Amino acid sequence: MPTFTADDGVEIAYEVWDGDPGQPLVLLHHGFIANGHVNWVAPGVVAALTATGRRVAAIDARGHGASGKPHDPAFYGESRMARDVSALADVLGEPLYDLAGYSMGAIVSLLTAVSDSRVRRLVIGGIGAGVVELGGVDTRVVRRDALRHALTTEHPATIADPSAAAFRAFVEAVGGDRTALAAQVAAAHDRPIPLGEITAPTLVLAGERDNLATRPEVLAAAIPGSVLRMVPGDHLGAVREPALTRALVSFLNTGAPV
Repeated sequence: MPTFTADDGVEIAYEVWDGDPGQPLVLLHHGFIANGHVNWVAPGVVAALTATGRRVAAIDARGHGASGKPHDPAFYGESRMARDVSALADVLGEPLYDLAGYSMGAIVSLLTAVSDSRVRRLVIGGIGAGVVELGGVDTRVVRRDALRHALTTEHPATIADPSAAAFRAFVEAVGGDRTALAAQVAAAHDRPIPLGEITAPTLVLAGERDNLATRPEVLAAAIPGSVLRMVPGDHLGAVREPALTRALVSFLNTGAPV
């Protein structure tokens, strides 16, 4: 995978798929623990976009996938990741781009859309009212201390929180760097996001059984002119649902989800 060096020295990996140069790039940002391949290639989202002629780029966030994995929380946080997204758009020479993010990547995408006027259309998935009420991923569902324990303990049997245990199992499944991921948890965004400043047309996607994306209508109402679509599935399953892919592709290509 190609890489670029962020302004703090961390290597950021990404992958690009060719398409119609006359259309804006679609830039995809994955969720916590995942990577571009797990979140976007394996479920068929990249293939569905390229089948319509779209150029696509998928970034591996710092601490994830093939990107650099420092262990200091000072290198993390969704605001820092948002600067990496804009830097990748600079590297690729994109005057405009469409942006889609899931879970942690949705927080990153919201922050990017607030600060980067090049975002033409925006799709966010896997988050809900917690963004409005807490400024980030809903820590009422997965407590930060429980998640950090789940990531750092050498004894998984001591993980009492079922949601945190599921994240630990996900880390083991993808071979993630638990220390780097715990550093991201420590730095996770928890401040108000000026959602009312987002000017890009926005699609909010939420799984019907996603406990990290409850009351997504609250989030949709906070983003001017946004559209909400519910899809089947829980937090880890919704991104693999064909309905999510169809809505995402249709919205980015036409401005209206199917």
